[in-house]
Amino acid sequence: MLTHFVAATGVLGLLTVVPGPDMAVVTRRALVAGPGDALRTVGGIATGLVIWGALTVAGLAAVLASSPAAYLTVKLLGAGYLVFLGGQALWQHRRSAPAGHGGPPARAKPRVGEDASPAVVGSPWWTGLVSNVLNPKIVVFYTGLLPTLAPPGLPAARAMTLLVLLHTTLTLAWLGGYVLLLSKAGPVLNKPRIRRALGRTTGVALIGFGLAVASASG
Repeated sequence: MLTHFVAATGVLGLLTVVPGPDMAVVTRRALVAGPGDALRTVGGIATGLVIWGALTVAGLAAVLASSPAAYLTVKLLGAGYLVFLGGQALWQHRRSAPAGHGGPPARAKPRVGEDASPAVVGSPWWTGLVSNVLNPKIVVFYTGLLPTLAPPGLPAARAMTLLVLLHTTLTLAWLGGYVLLLSKAGPVLNKPRIRRALGRTTGVALIGFGLAVASASG
């Protein structure tokens, strides 16, 4: 059982560190409002995993995954939300560009490494939660792949609960470490040109992830 658990940890770890919508959402929050805001976003993402895990253990996620209409609804809502976040990021960094001759000065943005009021860009926890709850790939992952990683000899519900908690812990550790790395890189990332480039890249990535989710087959 221990060998199986170690193998499951390795698979979940690899899946966790692959760049995806969660990392893009966290990057955007770190750039706009600082590491504290980004860490609260990570908390929202982890809460979303726990919710999907509970639904999976209860059998409701499997029902959703097997319903084309329900799956399509979640997929389109999730895709639309990612595209919205990406468009918002592009707009914010468009406005942060240097003002032209005679134009009004750009509004100062919080630096990476500094916290800002969450009211500036909305609730960070809610942003993380919604982006994760509306991610249909989590449904497929928890109902399709996760059961194959369950250690033998344990009741199905207990094994799935253990794997969901493990995945949530790995996600918290990975994204939390990523936020700290962004904070340490603050002197570089706070340069206006790099900040604008990274912000726009993040916006494009979010839109790309949204379009990929919308076009993916169930």
